[in-house]
Amino acid sequence: MGALDAVAWAAVMLSLRVAVVATIISLPFAVVVAWLLARKRFWGRGLLNGLVHLPLVLPPVVTGYLLLLAFGTQGPIGSVLRDAFGITLAFRWTGAVLAAAIMAFPLTVRAIRLGFEAVPPGLEDAASTLGASRVRVFATVTLPLIGPAVLAGAVLGFAKALGEFGATITFVAAIPGQTQTIPSAIYGLLQVPGEDGAVVSLVVISIVLAMTTLALAEWLSQRLTARLGA
Repeated sequence: MGALDAVAWAAVMLSLRVAVVATIISLPFAVVVAWLLARKRFWGRGLLNGLVHLPLVLPPVVTGYLLLLAFGTQGPIGSVLRDAFGITLAFRWTGAVLAAAIMAFPLTVRAIRLGFEAVPPGLEDAASTLGASRVRVFATVTLPLIGPAVLAGAVLGFAKALGEFGATITFVAAIPGQTQTIPSAIYGLLQVPGEDGAVVSLVVISIVLAMTTLALAEWLSQRLTARLGA
């Protein structure tokens, strides 16, 4: 394996930063959407389900292009963010967070939705009949029971965000030290002769990060499940 330079290490740190922030930001929305899809019947439910899962079936480059159209400096949302709040997402690391969060969102929602569907509604109804409010029932009954599913969704989302490439490079490019993540760094190095060692090093780092995340999630899930069982 070849030694990594400062730019490559910056890509590693940026990937971790993007994945963490994307997971934290998207997780509350994923819980709400998963609850709606699992427990509610309403007009437009099928449309919502389709929109949530659309990033899974669209080519990632298409998703990135749509983000560029909507959140670019001339886009309907991006221009408002720039003029009203001074926020620019295109070709910024914050745009990489948005792209990663959107690409990871379907996996997170799916895992949490399965958790909601595994909780018998009768448990929540019983708590409601004892006088607990909907918010208290959700916080004290439902949420603890779906804890492992939320954790699984967060891990899946983090892993997907860590490895996101197509939408990210389309929306924010691969600017070294600014928007270049591990996947885009690997892609760039593959175009340069003699950089096989650096590529292998980044691939190994990616595998180690992914395996460490999965192992930690499994350990936390087992502990959480044991606490709920107790």
